[in-house]
Amino acid sequence: MNKNNNNNVLRSGNLGLILLKMRTFIALFIILGFFSLTVDGFLAPTSLIIMIKHISINAFLALGITFVIITAGIDLSIGATLGFCGMVAGYLISHGLVIEPLGIAIFPSVWVVVPLVVVIGGLIGAVNGIIITRYKVAPFICTLGTMYIIRGAAMLLSGGETFPGLQGNPELGNTGFDAIGAGYLFGLPIAIWLMFIMAGIIAYIARKLPFGRHVYAIGDNEKAAELSGIKVNDVKVWVYTIAGICAAIAGIVVTSQLVASHPATGTTFEMNAIAAVVLGGTSLAGGRGTVTGTLIGAFVIGILADGLVMMGVSEFWQMVIKGVVIIIAVIIDQMQNKMQYKAAIGSQKALS
Repeated sequence: MNKNNNNNVLRSGNLGLILLKMRTFIALFIILGFFSLTVDGFLAPTSLIIMIKHISINAFLALGITFVIITAGIDLSIGATLGFCGMVAGYLISHGLVIEPLGIAIFPSVWVVVPLVVVIGGLIGAVNGIIITRYKVAPFICTLGTMYIIRGAAMLLSGGETFPGLQGNPELGNTGFDAIGAGYLFGLPIAIWLMFIMAGIIAYIARKLPFGRHVYAIGDNEKAAELSGIKVNDVKVWVYTIAGICAAIAGIVVTSQLVASHPATGTTFEMNAIAAVVLGGTSLAGGRGTVTGTLIGAFVIGILADGLVMMGVSEFWQMVIKGVVIIIAVIIDQMQNKMQYKAAIGSQKALS
């Protein structure tokens, strides 16, 4: 009798755990259903494409910091990196690379600007990783400091002004930047294709490469990972480098869509990205998370934001609702951790 009761408890616990793991899918379907009933034309193809295009920005950032959070880290500088990289791209297109001793300005093509900006984003992430690993600075403090530094550097680059009209000049051979944000490929915006390509690359790294397994091992038990021969510091530096690269790509896409760059672009974007990652099932304690979950989490946050705008909800209430969503996501994450622990203990008792 007792054995049957234990089995029933385990089954109910497993059902609850399954529902918690499926929370992002459930939330997505509920939100889609709610807005489809309350907003006319919400699920129209044109509206969906525009929403997914908006979602792609948050998705780039969220995908970038998924590995960071899996290692039990955090990166608050990705929004500032997005803004700074956008400013660098805007400066190179509008002002060129000025060589004062020679009195000339070189205007690089888009094929040079984009890779250069991505490298700069990666270097910012690498600096974060080096400070965190070599000088043992807490990720929260380190990335909070670099967030202010990078944001200030973006302001200094233009004196707080905007770089407008980034279509380029045919005579200078630097046109085509605006196509990244406004162009279409096979009926879908290029930004959406880039989002899915990035998700595929990150997912492949997580599932198929040793690096991905090392990331999970570090998040699960850093000391054990180090004793098993994993170069923990090197992996962490690369994790933050990937976050910087993804932030740079997001900065390029945003700047291209606006055809202008402003130093304040990307402010608070890191909060939406963290919310998407946590909502997608990645544990803030580290060791658990999926790229698919992060992508769906980005869709939940993005559709919620656009749906509230289409309903005419005040921006102030939107901030309140987003804050509530973040808190609920963290609470559910803690519940999942406890239920997984109890399920593991219950399985051990059942086997014994």
